[in-house]
Amino acid sequence: MSTKPVVIKFFAPVIDVTINALMDAIDKKMKEGINQFIILISSPGGSVLHGLSAYNYLKGLPVTITTHNFGSVDSIGVVLFCGGSKRLSVPQARFLLHGVSARFQNESLEEKQLEERLKGLKIDIENIAKVIAANTGKTVEDVTQAILERTILNPDEAMTWGLVHEIKSELFEGGSEVISIQFQQQKSQ
Repeated sequence: MSTKPVVIKFFAPVIDVTINALMDAIDKKMKEGINQFIILISSPGGSVLHGLSAYNYLKGLPVTITTHNFGSVDSIGVVLFCGGSKRLSVPQARFLLHGVSARFQNESLEEKQLEERLKGLKIDIENIAKVIAANTGKTVEDVTQAILERTILNPDEAMTWGLVHEIKSELFEGGSEVISIQFQQQKSQ
């Protein structure tokens, strides 16, 4: 059995299909006795629900998780990135922190429904800020402010923040098993 970590290349949005694929891949490999994973992440973000769930899942596993930004880790992707106990970035990468949004498409909402949506958005921002603060040493207030200001960090700034532990171009050792998670938008005909 290989002692090398299994590499999972997550080049996808954070949505139900991709997060389920990530968790399923880890579950399968854990059943095979693998206890070290490297998750390479480049993601435009996506669903707060799925990002927080994936983070809690990764943090609760009895394995070692390293996350590595190999391009751009945006929005809720930063929370997924925080799932690693060791967090790396290539030199030419970025991290984007920004607020959450609610979509309204031809929807009529009463005042109480609007208040409910707003409360939900505030809780989402608070939960995202708590995760990032817990993994960087920043205060929840500082992270919340950075989110509201739409902060973009390069790898050096992310290291100063405590978000990244090391800047490293090499992604993994040769001969490692690589599992790829991607999402292709279905084209309507």
